Parts: sequence; C-alpha cells; structure tokens
Amino acid sequence: MGKIEELKQQFEKELEQIKDLSELEGVRVSYLGKKGSVTGLLKGMKELSNEEKKTFGQLVNELKNSVGEKIAEKTAELKEREIQAEIELMPEFDLSMPASTARGSYHPITLVQRQCEQIFKSMGFTVEDYSEVVTDYECFESVNIPKDHPARDMQDTYYLTNGQLLKSQTSAAQNAILRKYKKPLYEDGVPIKAIFPGRCFRNEATDACHENTFFQMEGMMVDKDISISNLIYFMKTMLSEVFQKDIKVRLRPGFFPFVEPGFELDISCLICGGEGCPSCKHSGWLELCPCGMIHPEVLRMGGIDPDEYTGFAFGLGLTRLVMMKYGIGDIRDLNSGNLKALSQFTDDE
Repeated sequence: MGKIEELKQQFEKELEQIKDLSELEGVRVSYLGKKGSVTGLLKGMKELSNEEKKTFGQLVNELKNSVGEKIAEKTAELKEREIQAEIELMPEFDLSMPASTARGSYHPITLVQRQCEQIFKSMGFTVEDYSEVVTDYECFESVNIPKDHPARDMQDTYYLTNGQLLKSQTSAAQNAILRKYKKPLYEDGVPIKAIFPGRCFRNEATDACHENTFFQMEGMMVDKDISISNLIYFMKTMLSEVFQKDIKVRLRPGFFPFVEPGFELDISCLICGGEGCPSCKHSGWLELCPCGMIHPEVLRMGGIDPDEYTGFAFGLGLTRLVMMKYGIGDIRDLNSGNLKALSQFTDDE
C-alpha cells in the first residue's frame, strides 16, 4: 500500500512543475500509459492474497481516477493560460478608430453564376436551389444509374456514415424538379424550364482543370416536341451573352445514363486560343457542358409520360466557365482563398 501513496505524492510533485501541454502529455503517458507507473502496480498483484488483491486493486483504481482527473484539470488550466498569453500579445484595439472603407468583393464564381441566372431568367427559366447532401436515390437511381451500374465508377463519391452523400453532380435535383413542375405541365401546358446551380464534390486528384470541389449549373426543359435544336439554341445564346461574342463550340457523342442521345459540348479554349495548354489538356478544347435529351426512364421516374413529352438537360461547368471568362489558367486558384488574386474581378458587379 505504501507504493501507492508514494506514487501519488511523486505524481503531485511532478504535476506542480508542469509548464506546458507537451510536458503534461509526457507525464500522462508515464503514469497512465500501457507501460506507466500506475499500470505497473497491477502487475504485482499476483503475489497478493485474494483479499489483499481486492483492497489493492480498489486503491489502484482510485489512484488512476485521481491522476486522470488532475491531468484533465491541469490541461484546462494550461489551455486557458495559452489563450491569455495570446490575448496579451494581440495589439490593442481602439474602438474610437474610424471603420475601414475598403469594400469586400464577390467571388468570380458568384459573379458568373448570377450572370447566367439572369440570362436564363430572361429566356423563361426559373432558378432552383438544392441541398448539397443528398440520398443515393437522388444522385444516382433517379437519373437512371441503378446500384452496381458501371457508370458509378465515373465518379469517386464522398459517402457519409448515415448512407447519404455529398452530391457529385447537380443532376441529383432533376427528379425533384420534374415532380415539382409536372402538374403545371399537364394541367396548364406550361413547359418545365429550370436551372439549378450548386456546389459538387468528387474525391479525385486535382490538376489545372480538375478540383474535388467545384460548381455546376444544371438546366432542363421539358415540353412537347423538344429537340436537340432547342438545346443548342439555349446553350449558344447563354455563351454569347456571357462572353459578349460568338463562341466556337462543338458537339461530340458522350455517354451519360440520364440522357439519350448524350453529347459533350466543348468550347474552344480561351486561355490559349485553341492552340493547346494545361487548362485544356493541350487539346485546344475545354469540356464545358455534358448534355443531351433526357432519358425516357428519367422522365418516367419524375412522373412525366415519355411518350407524350420530351426534354433536354445540361450540366454546365460553372467553374470552367469562370476560367474561360476571366482567363484563369488553374482551377485550383478559385478555391485558394487568395483575396489578392480574387479581388480583381470586382469591376463586373
């Protein structure tokens, strides 16, 4: 029993001499770690009688709890001491000083998103908002990507512990939008025309033209006799308004489970003038907008009769559009938080 009291006094003496959290952690390990002094007391219990073991074990547990509580108290004390030290080092703040007249600035993605919203509003589209955390059904199954479908390998998705996920594409809102506007479509003959911008997330390697966090703007139109020509018209109108000039575009076949037929809409790279650079992977073209005619199954799951109605959908890459508009050669700059670099775009607002 004397060993326990001796160890207790030794601990309290060492605790008084602790000056910072790193020293405290060393003491904690030396007493409560797997090879610590308190743990070591239990190893000698095999030499005691059953009655002595009971008493000795109880005293060791009391010591263990006492050491743990005092370490917690000391931790709180040292943290508070560190905070006070930081406060003392802070420059004195004079409340009588006049406020700074410097204005903040909008992020370039915000500027281009608002511009695109105004353009589409002028063409009769509504602007919808949607959650960044969605269900597997919303992000995949409702847009014709069932479980175990190979198309899921195209997106390395961030899944949450509750089974939900961070949306990897703005298409996750399609089903909800179709269901929201199907009644006016059927009863009043009002076409579904909506855009829904938002932030998307994919667990992928970053480079000059790829980021794990980026912005898209989904859009779709559903009515009778909608065709690819309608899609091309709206996209070219939008691009010419954003850039204030005609933009060279191309459509090439692309596979997306939620459209049939599907296309990739590319624009001539405005960073290099089509000559090739890291931003366009030296191809002269930048993939901007996966698009196509909405798959009949997607319409059906949204409550729309595909035999009566057709529609187009597109997933505009807002972040890449910003790069082209402002000549930003590296997509990673947009998430850098570099105020000096981003504040140069304030003249547009």
